[in-house]
Amino acid sequence: MEPITIGIIGMVVFLFLILLGLPIAFTAFLVGFVGVYVLSGFETMTSFAGYMPFAVTFHYNWGVLPLFLLMGYFSYHAGITRALYDTAGKWVGHFPGGLAIATVFGGAGFAAASGSSLASAAIFGRVAVPEMLRAGYDPKLATGSVAASGTLAVMIPPSIILVIYGLLAQQSIAVLLIAGFIPGMLEAISYATMILVRCARKPSLGAAQPAVSWKQRFLSLKGTWGILVLVVLIIGGMFVGLFTPTEAGAVGAMGALLIALFTRKLTWATFKSSLLDTTRLCAMLFLIIAGMLIFMRFLALSGLTVAITDLIMGLPVGPTGTLVVVLLVGTVYGFFLSPIGVLMLIVPIFAPIMVTLGINPVVFGILVVRVTEIAMIIPPIGVCVYAVKSVVPDVPIEDIFKGALPFLIVDFINLAMLIAIPQIILFLPGLMP
Repeated sequence: MEPITIGIIGMVVFLFLILLGLPIAFTAFLVGFVGVYVLSGFETMTSFAGYMPFAVTFHYNWGVLPLFLLMGYFSYHAGITRALYDTAGKWVGHFPGGLAIATVFGGAGFAAASGSSLASAAIFGRVAVPEMLRAGYDPKLATGSVAASGTLAVMIPPSIILVIYGLLAQQSIAVLLIAGFIPGMLEAISYATMILVRCARKPSLGAAQPAVSWKQRFLSLKGTWGILVLVVLIIGGMFVGLFTPTEAGAVGAMGALLIALFTRKLTWATFKSSLLDTTRLCAMLFLIIAGMLIFMRFLALSGLTVAITDLIMGLPVGPTGTLVVVLLVGTVYGFFLSPIGVLMLIVPIFAPIMVTLGINPVVFGILVVRVTEIAMIIPPIGVCVYAVKSVVPDVPIEDIFKGALPFLIVDFINLAMLIAIPQIILFLPGLMP
């Protein structure tokens, strides 16, 4: 059997096992090991088994992942999440769909303190959905807005996915994180505008709440000082070159810890929980990355990656058309894979092609991360949808997916805008010293 045929069979088996519900990390390990064994023998397979997990975890730059995650958990226990939602509610709650808009802006704020979409979706599912349901909001809008706002953490720094892209594509993580700020905020504003228009046309989706006084609005800002400190520390520090991303993660985690201690909301139990949750999530991330690296090595040995590269390079559609094709491939992968899985399959194969075609690697990184963001609310995987479902069990999963559909449409419009106007992505990095 030809090696490339073995590679195609491996890819089909991989997707089939994912659809059966097997965890992506163990599926990638299994198919990758078997494929390498068939193509190169037992010795090569065992060599990969011993080397890849170490290769993923030993590098200094990977230390940014647990630090950003730890910062997110400390921020949550410091009460930042609730304060952001309450403050946003006081400022925009009197608009049609105001509580859903508050969820979006609260999610954007929490994204700047966590970098974890799953944590954001689960936390705001507990905080915001009950409030919206009590106010008579349509359950689809309530849950869909939470799932969509959770994806903002993929783009707004400090984004875990952007960090992984930077490490895979060997690009500056600081530049990528800064580049994601404007697209992320543009997305939040687009979400809010869509909610406002829909609820203004159909008030039964989400009625406006009674307005509060300007004094109450300004007093509510006191609860957001913690997130402002963290944003200045992390984004500002990286922007002016004061911190490397890993150093920014350490400063952010310490800052979140000090805020939690200052507000007297951190107990020994929540401190221990933050450490354990960070460890569990990091272990899962590193397993997925190690497994996917072995799987990608199998595809490379089979010649499938070279065949795909030649096919894409041969398309008579020009650089922008090729970029669109790659992003469509990533969107299709999103039907089956988690965001990290999409990233691991797209970046090693297609990032060199984009550089050859003259596509800025920072622009490609933001666009492909936006595709992974879309994958987080697209069926059947939709990890942010399932995160909301886990904390709001009374709302059917199909209703949450339906509620997320309008946000998906906004996502694709924003994606097209970024492709057409890449300067949106490159503006802030161009100002960095």
